[in-house]
Parts: sequence; structure tokens; C-alpha cells
Amino acid sequence: MINTLHKWGVRSNLMYTAGIASVGLAFASWAASNRLEGAGLERADRWGIFVGEWAPTFFAMGLALRLEETHGDDADEYFGQRAEMDEAVTGLAARSAAMR
Repeated sequence: MINTLHKWGVRSNLMYTAGIASVGLAFASWAASNRLEGAGLERADRWGIFVGEWAPTFFAMGLALRLEETHGDDADEYFGQRAEMDEAVTGLAARSAAMR
């Protein structure tokens, strides 16, 4: 998914900006709900928390895209080698279990 976003032109800076904007939007939605709805502080808190939960997702995607930008094909090679190692370990574990 991250590779596809990178190919579409989405860069890490955009995700970092979206994360910072969502923090500001969380505060703005809390303040607007608190002042305009009259439904109480609890409802305003729920709006603020709901929008505030977006920020970590955007920051995590920004980090993943930064890795894609800096490592690119090296990351694909690393994960390919990792998959081969995992298969080898699984095979060894299966043989060890069969020998018992």
C-alpha cells in the first residue's frame, strides 16, 4: 500500500502536514462542538478525540513513506530476504518437530 501511494506521488511531508492539521482540527472540532451544539462537554470531548485519532495514522504513514523515499528498492530487497529467512526457520522448526 505504501509503495502504491509513493508511486501515486504521495510524499511523507504531505502525511506529516495532515497529522499536524488533524491535531489542530481536533481542537477546532472540540471548541466548535462545545460552543455551538450545547450538548455538553462530554459530546465535545468525543468529537475532539474522534478527530484526534487521525493524527497517529497520518504520522505512521509519513514514517512509512519516508522509509520508501530513502530506501526504495533496498527495502523491497530487505523484506524479500526476510521472507526467505522466515521460510527457512519454519522449515527447520518443522523438521525438528518431526524428529521428536
